Amino acid sequence: MGVTKWETIRRAVLPSAYAGIITGIIISIGRAAGETAPILFTGAVYFYPRLPDSVFSPFMALSYHLYVMATESMNIEAARPIQYGTALVLLAIVFFMNLAAIGIRKHYKNKVMKAH
Repeated sequence: MGVTKWETIRRAVLPSAYAGIITGIIISIGRAAGETAPILFTGAVYFYPRLPDSVFSPFMALSYHLYVMATESMNIEAARPIQYGTALVLLAIVFFMNLAAIGIRKHYKNKVMKAH
């Protein structure tokens, strides 16, 4: 009805899809935080005493730290509290990322419903 394809996408499609796009991004970040294999191949180290200073610097990852603590610890009983703590923090991060995604999706879904 007289509008261009770009205007249709910008004013009709994107506002409706915005909640799903944001949710997908947040859930993928949360999932990536819990996945060990991709992190191992991108530069994770077991111990790094400072924050990375560039994109190419090595970094610590909770999932890799948990793996090393569970498989290579000399004193299993002494390492067990650290393993549980690391697992709890990792689960909490993934849980709150998913919770944030649900909240954002609900917010934008309600916003789109009110606009129509």
